[in-house]
Amino acid sequence: MEAMTKADVGRIDKGLAAHDGRALRPRDAATLILIDRKGDDVLVLMGRRHAGHAFMPGKYVFPGGRTDPADSRVPTATPLHREEETKLLAGPGRTSAARARAVALSAIRETYEEAGLLIGRKAAFATDKRDWQGFVEHGVQPALDVLRFIARAITPPNRVRRFDTRFFSAWRHDVAVELPGGGPTNELEQLVWLPLAKAREADIPDITRMILDELEQRLARDPLLRPGGPVPFYRLVSNRFTRELL
Repeated sequence: MEAMTKADVGRIDKGLAAHDGRALRPRDAATLILIDRKGDDVLVLMGRRHAGHAFMPGKYVFPGGRTDPADSRVPTATPLHREEETKLLAGPGRTSAARARAVALSAIRETYEEAGLLIGRKAAFATDKRDWQGFVEHGVQPALDVLRFIARAITPPNRVRRFDTRFFSAWRHDVAVELPGGGPTNELEQLVWLPLAKAREADIPDITRMILDELEQRLARDPLLRPGGPVPFYRLVSNRFTRELL
C-alpha cells in the first residue's frame, strides 16, 4: 500500500463530486473501458455526460453506472475467468461470488444502455429481467469471460454521490451488436473513440485519467490483457488516500 500525494488527493477530490456534508455508504457500480487498436494507437470509447447530471456533469466518461443486485441472476454464455473473480472477491467488504457476478454484469448492461453496444455471443437469449430485454430482442447472450478487472476506486466520504466502482475492460471485437442510434437511456452523448493521449486531454474526471494511466501501464506489460493481472485499488484509509494492489 502506498499513500498518495496531496496533489493526487486534491485532483481526485475535485474530480469526483462536490462536498455535501452527509456520510453516505458507497454503492456498487461498474464501468467498462472498451479498447480498440488502430495501428500503434490504443483507442478507448468515451461519451460526454449531460450537463444536467448531478454527478460529473459535462465530463467525458466510460459507460457505467450502479449495479442492480438482480443482474446476478441473468444467465450468461460464459462465466468470469477464475482469476478475475478472485480479484473481485479480494479487498474490504463482504463480496460474494453472486455480488461479484452482478457487478461484472452491470458493466455489460450499462454499456448497452448508454452506448448501444451489446457484449457477448450471438445466440438466442431469454430472461424476464426488464433491463436485459435488449439482449433478448437482438439475440445476444452476455459473456463474462471477455472482461478484465482493471481497477477499483471508492469515492471519498461527504460527496454528493459515493460509489465503490470496479473498472473493467473488453475489446471492441467482443461487441456482438452495435446499435446505430446508441443506447436507450441517452445518458451519454458524443460517443467517440479516442487514442489514449487524446483521452487524457479531454474534459475527464481526474480519477478517470489515473485509470487510463493504469490501463496503459498494464497494456505495456501485457498487450493481450490476460486474466489475473494486478488491480490497483484507490480508497481512503485512516484519513489517507492510498493505492494498493489486489
